[in-house]
Amino acid sequence: MLLNRRDGFFDRALEYASIQDFCAIFHQDMNVLFWLALTLTGDERQAERCFIAGFEECIAGNAVFKDWARSWSRRVVIKNAIRLVRPSATDITPAIHVLAKPGSHAQAVQVALSNLPPFDRFVLVMSVLEGYADLDCATLLNCSATDLIKARVRAAQQILRAIDLSPAMQEDHDSEPHQRVALNDAHAA
Repeated sequence: MLLNRRDGFFDRALEYASIQDFCAIFHQDMNVLFWLALTLTGDERQAERCFIAGFEECIAGNAVFKDWARSWSRRVVIKNAIRLVRPSATDITPAIHVLAKPGSHAQAVQVALSNLPPFDRFVLVMSVLEGYADLDCATLLNCSATDLIKARVRAAQQILRAIDLSPAMQEDHDSEPHQRVALNDAHAA
């Protein structure tokens, strides 16, 4: 049945991404890819190294289908961040706290995300923001599914706490009643 397709599906699938394709992706998605590197590494210099290493790896001639090049670029940035930071499920000490006072919910989330222990931050970004399957996350992070679930719950709880304590949330509470969405272990898992 698939062999009789006449819509060019197989022709498109066999087209590999070129150096020019990856150059265009890293140029167009530069802000997103750098944000991803910075969020994962928690350090601007490491984020730059991660971004550049990701770009160099992509243009080194990986045989990736053209349609997969954008997601491959994100994955390479994540894998380089893992190599640089080496997040471990056994190290759950909090990151250095940023002394910024967020003014909005988005800023509160960003500050809370940067204050997560590295392993929890990687789990949250990879599984929730990037949509990686638990098995894929566990494989890339070299951890168990249980460690992954525990880290995601801890991270979600810390993010919710940060939002509750943010000045923007306090202003919302002062101005009108606000119904908080609960996140329990079942939803986080």
